[in-house]
Amino acid sequence: MASTAASAAPLPSYALPIREEDDEKDGFADSKCAFVMSVQFDLQRKKAALNCRGFSTRASSRVSILDSETDEEKEEIRFDRFNPQAPCLRPHSSQSLQFVLQRKMPALNCRFFNSRAFSRSSNVDSETDEEKEEIDDGGGSEGEGVKSTANPSEVERVCKVIDELFESDRNMEAVLDQCGIDLSHDLAVDVLARFKHARRPAFRFFCWAEQKPGFEHDSRTYNSMMAILGKTRQFESMVVMLEEMGKKGLLTIETFSIAIRAFAAAREMKKAVGIFELMKRYNFKADVDTFNCLLDALGRAKLGEEAQTLFEKLKGRFTPDLRTYTVLLAGWCKLKKLIEAGEVWNEMIDKGLKPDIVAHNIMLEGLLRCRKNSEAIKLFELMKARGPSPNVRSYTILIRDLCKGDKMKEAVRYFDEMLDSGCKPDPAVYTCLIVGFGNQKKMDMVYGLLQEMKEKDCPPDGRTYNALIKLMTNRQMPDDAVRIYKRMIKSGHQPTIHTYNMMMKSYFYSKNYEMGFAVWEEMGKKGCCPDDNSYTVFIGGLIRNGRSEEACKYIEEMLEKGMKAPQLDYNKFAADFSRAGKPDILEELAQKMKFSGKFEVSNVFARWSEMMKKRVKRRY
Repeated sequence: MASTAASAAPLPSYALPIREEDDEKDGFADSKCAFVMSVQFDLQRKKAALNCRGFSTRASSRVSILDSETDEEKEEIRFDRFNPQAPCLRPHSSQSLQFVLQRKMPALNCRFFNSRAFSRSSNVDSETDEEKEEIDDGGGSEGEGVKSTANPSEVERVCKVIDELFESDRNMEAVLDQCGIDLSHDLAVDVLARFKHARRPAFRFFCWAEQKPGFEHDSRTYNSMMAILGKTRQFESMVVMLEEMGKKGLLTIETFSIAIRAFAAAREMKKAVGIFELMKRYNFKADVDTFNCLLDALGRAKLGEEAQTLFEKLKGRFTPDLRTYTVLLAGWCKLKKLIEAGEVWNEMIDKGLKPDIVAHNIMLEGLLRCRKNSEAIKLFELMKARGPSPNVRSYTILIRDLCKGDKMKEAVRYFDEMLDSGCKPDPAVYTCLIVGFGNQKKMDMVYGLLQEMKEKDCPPDGRTYNALIKLMTNRQMPDDAVRIYKRMIKSGHQPTIHTYNMMMKSYFYSKNYEMGFAVWEEMGKKGCCPDDNSYTVFIGGLIRNGRSEEACKYIEEMLEKGMKAPQLDYNKFAADFSRAGKPDILEELAQKMKFSGKFEVSNVFARWSEMMKKRVKRRY
């Protein structure tokens, strides 16, 4: 840091009953690169080259670096499965890796070889919230760049009708018919996007639109509805819709990608593979790019082992490319299994593929995820020495980890080094530093970084604003969070559902019900569809403020939209009704819902009523 450091007409076939079912610099090859997890006693003559103080005494952390490459030999970095931790160099030779290791066996202590046990233990560790965060890699979301031509006021009018009337049997469709809406594909997509977490109102609008004279759904509107069904795990309806698209000739690669990702996210590997195989039936060529999409979806769903098994089974049908191995590598690193990641890296090298900066960054993040910080630094230094040179994402990965560990001096040192290397900082790296200093309550440094971003023409993005809002809400400063939110809107950045959830939660925790409710209303005005977490935060806030009867109304609304029952403080719920002299209120609500035909809602209230009765019995 330089200075601061459904209607009367018959419904389509997919309108079925919907079920409730992501150090050394000494010689790094210019041509081929691979990682080695080297053994403790590599060669006696190389002991002097090791900085032993930087490494653990356990075998799983020992590293050795071999001689620099000669004119006759090319060096490559490989992973040694006996020590799956640190990058080092190995001369490229015609000798097999197995022979090289056998030659070194006598020098090794057998108690160091429990590599599989190490792999399992590392996978047992629960993933923290911070590890789940991903650095923005500059990629836009799907569909981004397609500008809608729909009239925003028309979209707002349609959404308002759906919001107010979707629970009734026919009124919603009748009112929409009378609105005189100029129905277009863009408008349909925009409306569906507003209800992406609420499958039932979205589906009713979709069915209504299909029956409008002169309108037929195209691939975009179908895919939008498919995505909603997939996200809410309505797989039967999603597959039937896919088949209907096939009959109409509207299938696209994106359709299959949506279905594959949906099944993978639900950890339904066989069904994800089934969609992949289904492509042949509709004369779609399942090429290596589609195969990579499937493997990537499995890896993101923490099914790296299943992705590897599928790869081994199907790799004869495709020629794996660099991206194939990169997504496999990412899948293993997400599971914190460095041994398997190293094996993928070595196979990539054996196939004549040179790992690029993306692969290196994945391995760098994998080492840090497994708390192998010294080995990650070694890899980083090797990248600087021989390439591929670290880019801004490489520095961001490293700086983010240092900030999480409260090592701000080191984080600033790497930030300065990044500037000196010619890498232009982006909002992501600044956000890491802002969060780091903010967690240390050094707000002067936070304001200094924001000023520096302005001076360097690197304005905050949506993630930066969300990080600042989180800092304020964590410190129970919701009014400051709202000021940042207003600046975020003024800067042209769209708040996410997470933005609203953070502010709403902060207000409710500070017992400011009015402002918490105002945030909920603002979310609706901005066209942001509440998700399960939004309802849980809002309903929980109502209960904590003694508004349990009002909370029941939103529980009913939530369930009617097709969401799951929220996780609530039932003791508080019961106490509020008991104090109000209404101990049987939930049983009455259950009966009311049952008589009106809302059986799902009725069952939830009936279950909660039983819980309250048991609680009262235990008390007395």
